[in-house]
Amino acid sequence: MIARIFIYLILFITLPDLYLDRRFLRKRTRYLWWQRVLWWLPGAFMFAYTIAMATSRNFAPDNQWLLHLYLLLLGVLVGPKFIFAFCSFLGWAHCRYHHTRTNWGNLVGLLLSSAAVASVVYGGTFGFRKLEVRHEVYASADLPKAFDGYKIVQFSDAHVGTYGKRYADVLERAVDSINAQGADMVVFTGDLQNMEPKELYPVLNTLGRIRAKDGVYSVLGNHDYSGYIKADNSVKVANEREMVSLQRQMGWDLLMNEHRIIRRGTDSIVVAGMENDGRPPHPHKGDIGKTLAGVGNGAFVLMLEHDPSAWRNTILPGSNAQLTLSGHTHAGQLKVFGWSPAAISYKEWDGMYYDGNRAINVSAGVGGFIPFRLGASNEIVVITLRSEK
Repeated sequence: MIARIFIYLILFITLPDLYLDRRFLRKRTRYLWWQRVLWWLPGAFMFAYTIAMATSRNFAPDNQWLLHLYLLLLGVLVGPKFIFAFCSFLGWAHCRYHHTRTNWGNLVGLLLSSAAVASVVYGGTFGFRKLEVRHEVYASADLPKAFDGYKIVQFSDAHVGTYGKRYADVLERAVDSINAQGADMVVFTGDLQNMEPKELYPVLNTLGRIRAKDGVYSVLGNHDYSGYIKADNSVKVANEREMVSLQRQMGWDLLMNEHRIIRRGTDSIVVAGMENDGRPPHPHKGDIGKTLAGVGNGAFVLMLEHDPSAWRNTILPGSNAQLTLSGHTHAGQLKVFGWSPAAISYKEWDGMYYDGNRAINVSAGVGGFIPFRLGASNEIVVITLRSEK
């Protein structure tokens, strides 16, 4: 993870120190050598920490607490310093160009860097613990009358390896909230683990408590495969098999390019689960033909697919699935005035979207690889189906 952006991180860490040292500290009449050492010490520590993180054999270190601490230090030490230095530099350039003396960039930088520290602290504590229940209604003329009012609870992107003991209550509250909805069906739309299935062991009983009248259905997300570890192929295959086994051990019906029929008397709907159909470097294992083999054109199809980009790329042109449920984006785990960095990469990244009468709901998830959320809370989604007259 860190290795992919190593050069950018080094510049992010060192450039603010260089600027602030030159613009402010060297102008002091008494800038002793030990004071300079103290100034550069945090930056040197982060430089070394970055190298250590970048040399991790896997996508992230086995002890993910080391990664979380690293990102926290980036957020409260390096990021604010970078913001202040950037604003100060712009203010200095403005003064030089307009021949003025007051650098207002220093004040702006101080305010913004203080806000950044507060945001990081809040997002890593109260923000990550916040849980919301979002309600949606989807109406379709294709929905059989017997399923009018059918209630589906969706949750996604639990990344259970992140919770640990510190955030265990987040998952407990999510499971309690899911069960409290009295759902006809519960669906999980992928990314149960961060890197390896052993992360599930402490939470098997918690997740196994999820119940619904017609069962719990799930699909795999990009993290649920073995692309985030460097290991022999035999180890990766064993890990993927264990992930499948553990989900079924919890009583979940894991759908891997397959579907199930849900019946109410003589009426029925289809719940289909396509494997991850992501863009590189994410796994591309979805097979829409196999997933819906034998399903008639007139059937009402609820499609589960982790990556929302598959909706326009594969599901809309390759099937008649009326409603698709996805996750993957986490809504960027950050929203500012309704905008998220996720919007840069995904057209559908949070909430319900329509193309004619067909729709996709993208869940913001109930966790994340990084324990941080600001403006994009953990959520479960309650979707009520209505038979359109």
